[in-house]
Amino acid sequence: MRADLHTHSSVSDGTEPPAVVIRRAAEAALDVVALTDHDTVGGQREAAGALPPGLTLLPGAEISCRMEGHSVHLLAYLFNPENDELAGEMAEVRESRLHRARAMVDKLAELGVPVTWEQVSEIAGGGVVGRPHIARAMIEAGAVSSLDEAFTAEWIGPGGPAYVVRYALDPVKAIGLVRAAGGVTVLAHPRGATRGWQVPDQVITDLAAAGLTGIEINHPQQDDRERQLLAELARSLGLAPSGGSDDHGALTGFRIGTETAPAGGYEALVGQATGARPVTGR
Repeated sequence: MRADLHTHSSVSDGTEPPAVVIRRAAEAALDVVALTDHDTVGGQREAAGALPPGLTLLPGAEISCRMEGHSVHLLAYLFNPENDELAGEMAEVRESRLHRARAMVDKLAELGVPVTWEQVSEIAGGGVVGRPHIARAMIEAGAVSSLDEAFTAEWIGPGGPAYVVRYALDPVKAIGLVRAAGGVTVLAHPRGATRGWQVPDQVITDLAAAGLTGIEINHPQQDDRERQLLAELARSLGLAPSGGSDDHGALTGFRIGTETAPAGGYEALVGQATGARPVTGR
C-alpha cells in the first residue's frame, strides 16, 4: 500500500489543477493519494472525477492553526464537509487569508516592490490565496530570487516589514471540530518546517490527549533521526503514523509519491473516521 497523504493543488497554493494531481499520483504508481489543500475542500469533486481505476482518493484539507504564537498545521481527513461549524471556521480562515494577502501587497508597495493585487490574484488563479502566491509575484518583480528568500524576516516572514498576522484556529479547537464532523487529524511536519516552529514532544502529547489521531512522520523536510524519534513518540501515544510528499507541483519539483505513509498508517486513519469514505476510481 503506497499512500501519499499530503498533496496540494492550484485550489490552494499548488501549481497543478486537482485532475493533474490525480494523474501524477497515478503515474507515481500510488495506491492512495490525499488532496489536502489549505483550508478548503474545493478541489475534491474534480479530483474524484479524475480517478483512474484502482487509485483511491482520501479527501482532506490542511487546516491552519496557531498555538502560542506559532503556526501549526493539521491534516484533516474524511470529515463531513457540510458540517456547519467546521465549514464556517474554514471559510473564516480563507477570508482572513484574503484580507492578509491584500494588506501584504500594500506593505510591499510601500517598500517599493512593484507587486499588484491583480498580479497575485492571477497567480492564485481563483484558489485560496497564500503567501506563496505573493512570493511568486515578488520573484516575477525581481525583488527576490526564491520563495525561501521571500519568506525571511526581511520580507514576508514572521516579523518582516511586509508580514501580516491572520486568523487561525487553536489546534485543540480544530481537532474537536474535525472529530465532531466525523474526521481524523494528523499533525503535519512537526519537525520539518524550515520556516516554522519545531513542535515539542509535550505539545504533541497534549494534542494527543485532545483527540489528535496521527503524526506525519515521513516528510521531505524531516531527516531519518527525526523520523525515528517521531515514530517512537507515535507508538508511545497510540497515534497513527502518517506521511506524504507535501507536493506543491512546480514549486516543490513535482514530488508526488516520493514520500508515503508508514505501513498501517493509512488503514489506522480510515478505521477511525465516520464522516466520509475514501473514493476509489472504477
